[in-house]
Amino acid sequence: MNTPISLAVCGFGLVGQRHAEAAQALSGVKVSAVVEPSAEGRAKASHLGLASYATLQELFAARAVDGLIVATPTLLHVDHALAAIGQGYPVLVEKPLATSVEAATAIVTASAAKSVPVLVGHHRRHNPLIQAAHGVIVAGRIGDIRAVNATCWFYKPDSYFDVAPWRKELGAGPVSVNLVHDIDLIRYLCGDVVSVSAQAAPSARGYANEDVAAAVLTLANGALATISVSDSIVAPWSWEMTSREYPIYPQTNESCYMIGGSHGGLSIPDLRVWTHENGGRDWWTPIEDVPLEAAPSDPLVNQLQHFRDIIVDGAAPLVSAEEGVRTLRVIEAIQTAAASGLPVHIEPIQEASAAAE
Repeated sequence: MNTPISLAVCGFGLVGQRHAEAAQALSGVKVSAVVEPSAEGRAKASHLGLASYATLQELFAARAVDGLIVATPTLLHVDHALAAIGQGYPVLVEKPLATSVEAATAIVTASAAKSVPVLVGHHRRHNPLIQAAHGVIVAGRIGDIRAVNATCWFYKPDSYFDVAPWRKELGAGPVSVNLVHDIDLIRYLCGDVVSVSAQAAPSARGYANEDVAAAVLTLANGALATISVSDSIVAPWSWEMTSREYPIYPQTNESCYMIGGSHGGLSIPDLRVWTHENGGRDWWTPIEDVPLEAAPSDPLVNQLQHFRDIIVDGAAPLVSAEEGVRTLRVIEAIQTAAASGLPVHIEPIQEASAAAE
């Protein structure tokens, strides 16, 4: 039987509320408190029967919890995560880990120094579709990965930007807001990125940020990945519209990732493995697909269950703070390469946990 744990959610906007809803599906996890400065957010918490506090300091003074979920705007992630680590509370920090690699490194350093675990909210890794794809690749069913193609295209309405004007500013475009998920999955499925070339186009709506970008990534295993993102293209090819992960998005039967190997190809999220008949490897031999099975489940629920396992059983985070930094480094490299027009090499980094030993 799961030992129930008590969690607090810091930031009770849409994402924080989704975490609270996900906890309701788990007998071993209970969200007991909310930290939210706005009166509206605290009213929502009270309506759900949750204690609410305006600041983390008020929470810490009033009660003890087993862990903290940080779902505040990215600019506040570091301060809130460091405050929780200082109290010895394990932390689940929403993606991206911080606004910059430099800022995110403070979380890595504090986590290692205090031996307090941090889980980064790249929840797609907890989706059974991704777990099944990862299993196919690790088992060698498609051979050595040679190329990856990822598409992240959708159209955000003007109202999305009007209700939160910061979304129009430089640094708040789809590269940092959306592509971070896709980069994390490329790294998880196919390996680390060692260099980046990229281009970006200014917003067609006249905003300060980009609204389309494309990058070529060189992976440590020698494979090449191409990825493009836009929040101003009408199209069905994005994780949101293909994975059936979040019901608010309309769903299509398309895929948004293709992974090419020396013995086969894999499309995601429809989970089809493509190989030539009888193990042949030539383009004159008929090719066929074998669909994989993955029982659907909510990745946010799965992520919270994993967070509970980290707190209670000492499980290693699937997406550690170090992993969050590695993904953020690729995002920064894309932004730098797009601004300069020059390739960016990504140097390997030493794990903070190892450096602290």
